[in-house]
Amino acid sequence: MAQTISDAGEAARELAKRIEQARNVVFFGGAGVSTASGIPDFRSEDGLYHQHFDYPPETMLSHSFYLSHTKEFYDFYRERMICLTAQPNQAHRKLAELEEKNKLTAVVTQNIDGLHQKAGSRRVLELHGSVHRNICQRCGATQSAEWVLSTTGVPTCPECGGSIKPDVVLYGESLDEGVMLASIKAIASCDLLIVGGTSLVVYPAAGLVRYFQGDDLVICNLQPTPQDATADLICACDIAKAFDF
Repeated sequence: MAQTISDAGEAARELAKRIEQARNVVFFGGAGVSTASGIPDFRSEDGLYHQHFDYPPETMLSHSFYLSHTKEFYDFYRERMICLTAQPNQAHRKLAELEEKNKLTAVVTQNIDGLHQKAGSRRVLELHGSVHRNICQRCGATQSAEWVLSTTGVPTCPECGGSIKPDVVLYGESLDEGVMLASIKAIASCDLLIVGGTSLVVYPAAGLVRYFQGDDLVICNLQPTPQDATADLICACDIAKAFDF
């Protein structure tokens, strides 16, 4: 039965001990890692799914909506999906530090905000892409998030006039096969897997946990997840505070 800790200070001490004992650590994270940096998630009480828009958020973030209502898609994308003022929190910074110390071999993330890289992490596997890459569908030129924010209406490529699509996985699209395979390999080869800030209900990403064959599974999430029964340690506390060691 999993050890459950709700006190953040105690969780941080236990997490630090387990990381110290591990040889190969991988972190698999979701939206909860970024909420501590002020970026809203989808499913919590204050998340996007509980806010009122002209269309449901899951509709506006679908591939079909991008094709049929491109202007409305970009209005929502600029306002709600790009947050350049957000800064890495303690969880991001500690993970980058652990990579620098050769303890952590990969960050597998469902987030598209680039905060892991901003904190200094180099091996980041972005399952759902990134708002920092916006690609011309004609010539392949890549534009930054800052560039998208400087445009209005439907942006077009300054190089060739082609249509621009954010390099994010929209509803109705498949995850990048190369990123998925690299994520599976990283998770399958580590002896300590830390799952943080994710409800583990969004597939296929949530299914990655089943590839873990190591000794120690830690779940750090404020709410229960479907994988709690298989965990060795559950940190039911703020993830930024759990990484404050």
